[in-house]
Amino acid sequence: MPTNIDNVDKKLLNIIQAEFPLSREPFAALGLRLSINGNEVIERIERLKEEGLIRLIGPVFNPRKLDYQTTLVGMKASVERMGETEQIVSTHPMVSHCYERDHDFNLWFTLAMPVAKNIDSEVRKLGSKVKTEEILNLPAIRTFKIGAYFNLSRNHASMPNTVTRDDKFSNVNYELSPTDRAIINELQQDLPLNEKPFDLISARLSMDSDKFLNCCRALLQRGIMRRFSASINHSKLGFTANAMACWNMPSDIIEAAGEKIARFPEVSHCYERQTGPLWPYNIFAMIHAASRETCQAIADKVCSETGLNKDKLVLLFSTREIKKTRVRYTV
Repeated sequence: MPTNIDNVDKKLLNIIQAEFPLSREPFAALGLRLSINGNEVIERIERLKEEGLIRLIGPVFNPRKLDYQTTLVGMKASVERMGETEQIVSTHPMVSHCYERDHDFNLWFTLAMPVAKNIDSEVRKLGSKVKTEEILNLPAIRTFKIGAYFNLSRNHASMPNTVTRDDKFSNVNYELSPTDRAIINELQQDLPLNEKPFDLISARLSMDSDKFLNCCRALLQRGIMRRFSASINHSKLGFTANAMACWNMPSDIIEAAGEKIARFPEVSHCYERQTGPLWPYNIFAMIHAASRETCQAIADKVCSETGLNKDKLVLLFSTREIKKTRVRYTV
């Protein structure tokens, strides 16, 4: 962790990666929680951005509720063509996370597409373009947890609840109004570091700022927006190792095991995914820690506490981050 990060920075990062205030003067609101003024909050965030610790501040939407589908893609990419392959994949506008991993399937990325389009066709097209040896298309069947949170206080009691079930809002109406659509399209940008940043955004829509913020809060309550928060660079804050843990488990224990895995604070994402002839693993969990050894120890602990067979586990450590951003959904 950088030596110039003080306790106020740590508290600030903990707060804004969980939930950024949707209020007229959010930086002043943050200042009240940190016992500093709003201008100092802005200055600290500017510095943390310059140092690459904060990537952006903005919304995280539930793609399914915006009529988008997503999938995880794994490729056996030729080492000789890796540079060209990375260029093609990372410049795709609907690719968000892309990592090189230490496995025969060495390139992994997430892809989003409108539900009206054939995502399998897009995956095959990308595979053909990069001349990959093998390609996996592994859409999620169930989500047990989605929400990376890197606790800088090391106090697990202070961590927010990031366990997510897709059926949480199943009975909530999420039909989008023209106003919803305008706000969603305009909100997907890095928040301006201004005393009243939402006033600037709402003005572009010729909308009253209080009405704009009420609509944003409603998007949260309806589960259309998962959260409004900062995306931080975890590797620069000491979480330098991450492993994609994949288990091949019997279908009758998936739900119980997935719920247990999701409760581990070191796990940021947990899914049941579609399997295939080349990839029999049906439960995926992203584990983050300070070292590979710690990731391995966490995976072992998961196996121990859930009764999962270690022999049915494969750990894919990321060796390089190629792209990490939030996809822009046009609605």
